[in-house]
Amino acid sequence: MNINVKTTQTQNQKIMILETDRLLLRPVTIDDKNEIFAYRRDKESNKYQGWIPETIEDVEVFIGKISKQINVPETWFQFVIVEKETQRIIGDLGIHFVNSENMQAEIGCTLNKDFQNKGFATESVKRAIDYLFNELNKHRIIASIDPDNQHSIRLVERLGFRKEAHFVESLCINGKWVDDLIYALIEKDWDKKSKE
Repeated sequence: MNINVKTTQTQNQKIMILETDRLLLRPVTIDDKNEIFAYRRDKESNKYQGWIPETIEDVEVFIGKISKQINVPETWFQFVIVEKETQRIIGDLGIHFVNSENMQAEIGCTLNKDFQNKGFATESVKRAIDYLFNELNKHRIIASIDPDNQHSIRLVERLGFRKEAHFVESLCINGKWVDDLIYALIEKDWDKKSKE
């Protein structure tokens, strides 16, 4: 897997792109709104998400609230996941820079249902983890997962995350109180797993 971070210059602004063998992860832009809306509005494949847009305007608001810079404490930064072969946006990956000490991050991934079960989520999350630990020097990465979301649980466990907590009816998502599993991965465990 390619672990380079590319930057390109566009209108005097650096754009960071994370690359894998099959994917590009690049910052979301307002021009991505239609493609994001197409897969994010699907209520069945996004049933574990806290946000399902009803209109294109909802996506515009979502994109408008995202930090324009990466690694800013207490903000979310959003990448779109682009399949290299087709140049199609197949999902998005969010990183929450959790606290003011800025040594921890939360990660979440949403994939178009047509591209699930093909290893794209694993590939993109793995690349983001490498970036967070090796480039941004984070100490700990967490994932917040609905206990019914078995695909995400298997994904993070496969990548070496350990379950740290199970909070009962701690989140209200789409008008329903749900449990929340917290998984975490620390940098030294990722280093060890990467060498296996």
